[in-house]
Amino acid sequence: MPCPESTNIFSEISTFFREKDDDKAIRTIMDVAKNLKLSATTLNLESRWNCKYTRLQVFELLLLFPFFMVKNAFQYTDSTLAKVVPCKKDVFYRFLENGAIDWRKLVYRINKQLLRKINLRDDSINSKEPVCLIIDDSDLPKTGTKIEKMGRIFSHVTHSTRLGFKGLFLCRTDGKTQTVLDFSLHGEEGSRPEKPFGMTKMQRDKQYTKVRKQTDAVHDRIGEYTQSKIQKAIEMVKHAINEGMRFDYLLADSWFTCTDIVKFIKSRHSCCHYLGMIKMGKTKYLFEKKLLSAKELLKLLASRKAVKYSRRLRCYYAVADVELAGVRVRLFFCRRTKNADWNGLLTTNYKLDFIEAYHIYSMRWSIEVFFKEGKGLLGLGKSQSRDFAAQIASISLTILQYNILSTVKRFAAYQTIGGLFNEATDGVIQLSVTERIWGILQEFVRIIAEAFDTDDEHVLDALINRSETFNHYINFDRLELAKAA
Repeated sequence: MPCPESTNIFSEISTFFREKDDDKAIRTIMDVAKNLKLSATTLNLESRWNCKYTRLQVFELLLLFPFFMVKNAFQYTDSTLAKVVPCKKDVFYRFLENGAIDWRKLVYRINKQLLRKINLRDDSINSKEPVCLIIDDSDLPKTGTKIEKMGRIFSHVTHSTRLGFKGLFLCRTDGKTQTVLDFSLHGEEGSRPEKPFGMTKMQRDKQYTKVRKQTDAVHDRIGEYTQSKIQKAIEMVKHAINEGMRFDYLLADSWFTCTDIVKFIKSRHSCCHYLGMIKMGKTKYLFEKKLLSAKELLKLLASRKAVKYSRRLRCYYAVADVELAGVRVRLFFCRRTKNADWNGLLTTNYKLDFIEAYHIYSMRWSIEVFFKEGKGLLGLGKSQSRDFAAQIASISLTILQYNILSTVKRFAAYQTIGGLFNEATDGVIQLSVTERIWGILQEFVRIIAEAFDTDDEHVLDALINRSETFNHYINFDRLELAKAA
């Protein structure tokens, strides 16, 4: 069967939803999505001549899953979306497991369009806030040992090992909107040669494997699994620069602050700087021709009475210009009270003052917000597919879904992405679950009516008069009955 005439799934769904509900948030999301310039050729999603649904159409449907409360492809047939595009779950599984799709390229193509919309706004043009890139990693726990490339990772949250991947993410923020640009999945080989990546030989032998073409894009992703996160972080920033991403600061926590990254940022021809936390460890800094650790440097500054108190930030701080492996940097030390532990910041911008550095570094927490909201709202890293290509596809889709929400939030003035997501899905929940639970609700009504020796209609009237949500259910049920009649 030949492919149907190309249609914009976003426009079709938007029209359908307007007929079903008047929810503002979902309509705003649909408006942003349908204005994206998506083409099969540009996104490398060309389809075979005999397919029923094009890859572009399948991709557009997958982007809409969380907004219509579809957690995975298995749930699609019972969803509201299936009323518009009645395809089966296998269509999505085949697409997600397609290792030839270059998801990194696809994500950047769409991100550029979203960022162009944001950069044209007056609050972007006139903003005095710096544009920052943020690099950080996060645990992506799993439950199945048979997943391709699965291993055990050490979680700094639980301080124990667990099954899963380490996800390395690159995020862009202008102080108002967070846009996730790139990611990679990593494993941790561990210290036991007989159990590489924490897996026994029997567990490794049972893991999913797949013969792929050498030209498939997923091979690059598989290679990243064993790559150093520091090296991959540098490659991600290089790639972002090549994609036209300009930034003022690269922000990171103490795990990523090292000589390699500092030298890399310092070597860029564009005007950008590094700002990150440091470990109060044994790293030596050259200060007044002496090699001193962070703690030794602090003692020296304290003896010179160089520790000051900021009333604005309500903390003690000290500043020192030093050299790290031949690179001139500025160190900031701060602590809240006299008895608290010192924390340190390092920047390649030796003209930066402490208060401004503190303010800029606080922007790093936007990536932590992405981790929390991505996992809680959009199912970041929750795919249980055994195929590594499907794991890459799932996270890429989550990133795009988050970026679309983030863009909508900027234009629609929502306070939080969580609030926007909840409002967008509220009407969808009512639409999608009505058919499935209405019979259960009616059974509850009958039980209550029997228990209190009253009529079903009296119970329904009481519920409706006290709840607008129930009123919506009743109206929708009557609408469906009217259609059936």
